[in-house]
Amino acid sequence: MNSPNEKRIALFETIPVPKAVLTLALPTVMGMMVSVVYNMVDTFFVGQTGDPNQVAAVSLTMPLFLLLMAIGNIFGIGGGAHISRLLGQRKYDEVKKVSSTCLYTASAFGFAAMLFFLIFMPGILKIAGTSGQTYGFAKDYLFYIALGAPLVVLSVALGQIVRSEGAAKESMRGMMAGTIVNIILDPIMILWLKMGVSGAAIATIIGNAVSVLFYLLHMLKSHSLLSLSPKHIEIQSRILAPVFAIGIPVSIGNILMSISNVVLNNFVASYGDTVVAGMGISGRLFTIAIMLFIGIGQGIQPLIGYNFASKNYARMNKTIVFSSAVCVICGIILLTLTMLFREKVVALFIDNDEVVKYGAMIIRAQMLSSPVLGLMFIFLNTFQALGKALPSLILTISRQGFVFIPVLFISNSLFGLQGIIYAQPSADIFSTVLAAVMYLIIFRSIKKLQKPIA
Repeated sequence: MNSPNEKRIALFETIPVPKAVLTLALPTVMGMMVSVVYNMVDTFFVGQTGDPNQVAAVSLTMPLFLLLMAIGNIFGIGGGAHISRLLGQRKYDEVKKVSSTCLYTASAFGFAAMLFFLIFMPGILKIAGTSGQTYGFAKDYLFYIALGAPLVVLSVALGQIVRSEGAAKESMRGMMAGTIVNIILDPIMILWLKMGVSGAAIATIIGNAVSVLFYLLHMLKSHSLLSLSPKHIEIQSRILAPVFAIGIPVSIGNILMSISNVVLNNFVASYGDTVVAGMGISGRLFTIAIMLFIGIGQGIQPLIGYNFASKNYARMNKTIVFSSAVCVICGIILLTLTMLFREKVVALFIDNDEVVKYGAMIIRAQMLSSPVLGLMFIFLNTFQALGKALPSLILTISRQGFVFIPVLFISNSLFGLQGIIYAQPSADIFSTVLAAVMYLIIFRSIKKLQKPIA
């Protein structure tokens, strides 16, 4: 068993489940933590300017960055879930067609997003909640992010597609390569060249370009089952329908996350730019928990999809149970650390007592759901791996849309800023319960078909 493809088949079929989960999830989690650093580095170095308005500007434009990630996830998560099931069915020619089609279609969508942002930038920034103090900074940041939109979309999409063939380490390395470049460039551009938020945006785009180059080079290697050759492009329903069936619900979740962040920023902006800055910093810290759980969920998705397609339901379910236990343990640890060190961690980003006060208060509330939040992402990625589009859609629109936004309006009217702060953990807990109920329904439908673990 010397070839990379034989090793990947063993990973999916015969290696003990805990080892297989760790093999796939650890590199993915590390890649997600790199993504956290990606987001936090900009905020950290912009914060070193000592200007809360620049920190607030980066936070206000984050929903727009999430829109680009939403486009990438249509073809990354949707395409990746489809590819993992095709691998389980040994349809290797179809894998090449799906990967190539997703690559070029994602590129086209990225260029469309670039034009949209550049043409409608003033109105977009107004909707995002910018003030007279933050508009100029936000415009500078978004201009360069818009120019690099195709690279952001491709970076997100290709990272997921590479992971779907079991190449979790290569996916992680691509993210790390881009992040290292970003970390090196940020202090140079933001502080040394005194470019502020513009420098942060340029560094981010260059980092994404490095990640894209890494993934393309991987896909060119002979042992990869993926393809970037235009000859494999097939704009047909059998190729794109399964991609959109999973990718669009995921994208809707990302878009709702973006919309909910815009709504949230508009509410928070009424309490002052220092509160917006505190919310921005706490949001970056909460991303640590989110990306950890997303990393575990996305790491096991190829394993679940492969074993579902090959009808090894017992191995699939053991993967889900083991991963859920890992998420609960990690969530308890994160909550404990937050309660002990929240003020000190927030203070690392900016030397402003008022921003630190609000940031520490907000991150404490956000992390309350962390012991159970990971379960929601395990179930969500399970639905995606099984090709269950409707449960995936219901769950994604619940957390960031149909639950969070109404709770936000009601809690703000009743409790003011405190209500805004506790809206997200309330939505998270409700969505986790909903995910568990839907999973139990699906589990019962396949329980009778289980066979012994290989």
